[in-house]
Amino acid sequence: MTTAEMLLQDFDSEMSNTRRTLERVPEGKNDYAPHEKSMPMGKLAMHCATLPLFGQYLILDEGMDMANSKRPHPDFTFKSRQDCLAQFDANAAACRAAIASASDEALAAPWRFTFGEQLISNASRSLSFRSMFFNHLIHHTAQLGVYLRLNDIPVPALYGPSADEQWSPGK
Repeated sequence: MTTAEMLLQDFDSEMSNTRRTLERVPEGKNDYAPHEKSMPMGKLAMHCATLPLFGQYLILDEGMDMANSKRPHPDFTFKSRQDCLAQFDANAAACRAAIASASDEALAAPWRFTFGEQLISNASRSLSFRSMFFNHLIHHTAQLGVYLRLNDIPVPALYGPSADEQWSPGK
């Protein structure tokens, strides 16, 4: 099994979990935040919907300097659930295609991540993808689940049952 094939197993599962969570984000609660330091729900949902762009950049680009990135910053404005899901689907499909076409050699190569002169990471592309994309997305998807709970919206079963839903492996 290639590295890309292994990453795609996790990718498909995490994209399903994220999409099922985004499907429950209510319209009209864009500005809801459980704390003054928390990101508003609409912005958080759009962050989750656009994070696969970053995953794609990890696969396609030789590295990234966050202080001088040539990649555009995504718009985090939540317009509607339908728009959020459409953006997520398009971004996830593009990221999946990038992974599927990546060679073991490319995924083993170092991926330099900096902020100007400050080195953040220089790990292999596959490790960078897992730690900076997967872990980042899982964190924010779980955060969004807390927002749903605090708004009495049923939380999807992602890694096991939730208080609202039985778990179906492979869902």
